Amino acid sequence: MAERWTVLLLAGSRPGGDPLTRSLGVDYKPLLPIKGEPMLLRPIRALLAVDRVASIRVLTQEPARLEGVLPDDPRIVIERSDATIAATLLRICDDPSTPFPLLVTAADHALLTPQMVEQALDGSGDCDVSVAVVSKTNMLRRFPHAQRTWLRFGRELYSGANLFALKTPQAKAGVERWRAIEQDRKKGWRVLMQLGLPLFLGAVLRVRDIHQTARGLSRSLKIRIKVVEMSDPIAAIDVDKAADYSLVNEILDGRA
Repeated sequence: MAERWTVLLLAGSRPGGDPLTRSLGVDYKPLLPIKGEPMLLRPIRALLAVDRVASIRVLTQEPARLEGVLPDDPRIVIERSDATIAATLLRICDDPSTPFPLLVTAADHALLTPQMVEQALDGSGDCDVSVAVVSKTNMLRRFPHAQRTWLRFGRELYSGANLFALKTPQAKAGVERWRAIEQDRKKGWRVLMQLGLPLFLGAVLRVRDIHQTARGLSRSLKIRIKVVEMSDPIAAIDVDKAADYSLVNEILDGRA
C-alpha cells in the first residue's frame, strides 16, 4: 500500500513585507499575484493532484489572511505557525499525534508540479530525512543566467529545491541541526561549517560529493539522511526576489 503523506506548506511572510512584495503592493507574501491568482494556490494545486498526499497543513502567521483564498477541499487545513520555521517543525515533530511521513515545502514554490512531488516522494526511500536539490550543471543547462544560492559538494554545486521529507520522528534531529543554520541558510560557507569540520573540509576540498556528505552527516546525527537530485531544474526556482519573480513569469509565458 502506498504511503499517505501529510504536507506542511510553509506560507509565512516577513512583517511588513519585503522589497519584492512591497514593489507589487502586497503586504503578505503568499498572496503575491502570479498570473492573476495568489501565489500559494499554484503549489497547492500541484500537491492536491498527487494521490499519495492525504492532507495539506498550511502554516502561516496570520491564518485569517488566507481563509478566503484557499480551495474548498477537506484535505486542506490552516494553522498558525511559530516564530521560526525550525520552531514550527520541531513542535510538529514533538506532537505524538503527528502522522508521518511529512513533506515540507513552501508557498513560494510557484512552479511546483505533481511530477516534482512524485520524484521527491519516490526518492526519499528508506530514510529519516531527505533533501531535494538541483545541481548547478543541470540548472545552467536550461537557465544559463539563473541566480541561486549554491553550495559546493565535491566537484558540483547544488541549490535546494524546497522539498524536504521528514519520514519518521527521528527526523527531529535533522530539524534541530537546521535550527542552528536557519538564519544563515543563504550564506553557503556558514551552512557548510555547521556540518562539522571534517564534512566542511571534505566538501570545500572537493573530496566528498553530496551523497558522501549526507552519509557522514547521518553518522554524526545518528539518523538516515538522503539527498534526492531532481531531474527538472525548475524545482530549484522559488520566488524570493524580483529576478525570481520575473523568471517565474517568463517560464509560465513560455519565454524561458
